[in-house]
Amino acid sequence: MSKSLSLISALLCTFIWGTTFIAQDTGMDKIGPLTFNGARFFIGFLSIIPIALIFENSKIIKQINNNRTEFFKLLFWIGLFLFLGTFVQQAALLYTDIANAAFFTVFYVPMVPIILYIFYKKKIHWSIWPSAILCVGGVYLLSDFSNATVRFGDSLVILCAFFWALHIIFIGKFIKIFDIPLFFGALQALVVASFSFLFGFFFENISFANILNESVSIIYAGVLSGGIAFTLQIYAQKNIAPSPSAIIFSLESVFAAIAAWIILNQYLDIDNIIGCTFILAGVIFSQILPEVKKTNNR
Repeated sequence: MSKSLSLISALLCTFIWGTTFIAQDTGMDKIGPLTFNGARFFIGFLSIIPIALIFENSKIIKQINNNRTEFFKLLFWIGLFLFLGTFVQQAALLYTDIANAAFFTVFYVPMVPIILYIFYKKKIHWSIWPSAILCVGGVYLLSDFSNATVRFGDSLVILCAFFWALHIIFIGKFIKIFDIPLFFGALQALVVASFSFLFGFFFENISFANILNESVSIIYAGVLSGGIAFTLQIYAQKNIAPSPSAIIFSLESVFAAIAAWIILNQYLDIDNIIGCTFILAGVIFSQILPEVKKTNNR
């Protein structure tokens, strides 16, 4: 049952990420990416912290005191990776289009098992590699990348994918030690907001009036993506390893395409539909094939 709830959390998290991509792109008409991220994740913090205090208040102090040093070390690194990933992604959208961003972002799918194998000597189930290839190929077809031009922003998106991969890996480390996903989700949002406003103070002109002008996009992306989705990601990874988690999260592109189809009337052609099918096949293979091996070994 716990695995099923984690899968549901992963899918819901990915659905939210996909449907808030439009808000992320349109929310920078009057403010910079650092200001947008700061406001977005501060709203995310405010949306999650009351829920965390209601449901996890009795175990927060005990959980942290069990390994205080490790808790704050992971909070710093996870918050930093999330800040860098979201900021670079926001900045990249100023220099490239959504099709390119969607394609290059999914590179975190093969990056996760590669990093785990090289730096942590972690054995990866063979199904991860064909699943990752299916996901990357699917996003290629889904994003219409073949009709796009490679831009400076695309290199930023690849860098963003690297930070996403590290964030997924370190969340996997955190959830094995601590069991306060709501509280940690709120704290990581606060760390990202703090980093964003700190650097935004030096590199952007932060205007409260301009933030209010983008309030709809900020609140939408903040509550749903910056708050709820990234907290669901933590719970999802409680019972799903980092590599298959990354593959599930690649469904973000599918949900983004479907949302654009329904909301913006952006028609899905046969290549787009085949791309969705490839990604779905990759997700299914990554979840079912390891379980088949476990069943056969009983």
